[in-house]
Amino acid sequence: MNGGVQLGLDFATTRLVRVTPSRLATWTDCPRRYRLTYLDRPSPPRSGGRAHSTLGAVVHLALRALFELPPAERTPRAAAALVDRHWTSEGFRDAAQAAEYRERARGWVAEYATEWSAGGASIDAEWSADSPDGQDVDVVGLEQWVSVATDRIVAEGRVDRIDRRGADLVVVDYKTGRWVPTAEDARSSQALALYAVATEHTLRRPCTQVELHHLPSGQVAAWEHDRASLSGHVRRAEETAAELAGAADELAAGGDAEELFPARPAARCGACEMRRSCPEGRAAAPERDPWALLAP
Repeated sequence: MNGGVQLGLDFATTRLVRVTPSRLATWTDCPRRYRLTYLDRPSPPRSGGRAHSTLGAVVHLALRALFELPPAERTPRAAAALVDRHWTSEGFRDAAQAAEYRERARGWVAEYATEWSAGGASIDAEWSADSPDGQDVDVVGLEQWVSVATDRIVAEGRVDRIDRRGADLVVVDYKTGRWVPTAEDARSSQALALYAVATEHTLRRPCTQVELHHLPSGQVAAWEHDRASLSGHVRRAEETAAELAGAADELAAGGDAEELFPARPAARCGACEMRRSCPEGRAAAPERDPWALLAP
């Protein structure tokens, strides 16, 4: 990649570890959950769907469908209808709660469509973060699979949206949760940084800007990386990948699963989909209702 993160491949001497941001984050949060999710076969039983995940999935599907429409058809009414098309009530407490959040999601996506001009030629000031009003925007990727190889890993994943703004690409990630992200969240996100590096490699255009678009609040958290910060994220991803690959190799050679993949009990265990297979997680926190993580 000209001008990008230096990759320095040596396939003859290095076994590349294939990772996604989700795999890396799961290992960092809890090695046991990593093993239960990605290594154990047959896969252990998981808990049922959770309302906040359902809501996020519906909004993502609706936004993808919205930007697949011709620019002139990306209206608020069309956006709301796309929420209806993709709606499911899995994980909600009852029909009334599902109806409430369905209406919220309709409003979020319709407002998002309103803030984008027909054709995506400009972004409203509230949605643009530090981007100047009237900046040319062209959506060039929706749920785009991107990948890049370094001398130690193949990092890959699916980006919610990739914009071309001028000569550069921008990684856009949608958020629907309780937490309103900040610029620090965008800066520190390993996932966004890896997506930026992989996007640049895959689409052959510079990509250093990453953004978190929070639909409930209408806020954008943006960060402009430099080559040093991107390289730092890649290096940390390589270190994490080496840890999880080493543990997997030892497990395959007959190592002790509990020692190699210890549980890291925390409050989040209450909503872990693997808690049925983790006594430490069940002891750490009571199971949370499937709708507990919805934004109030």
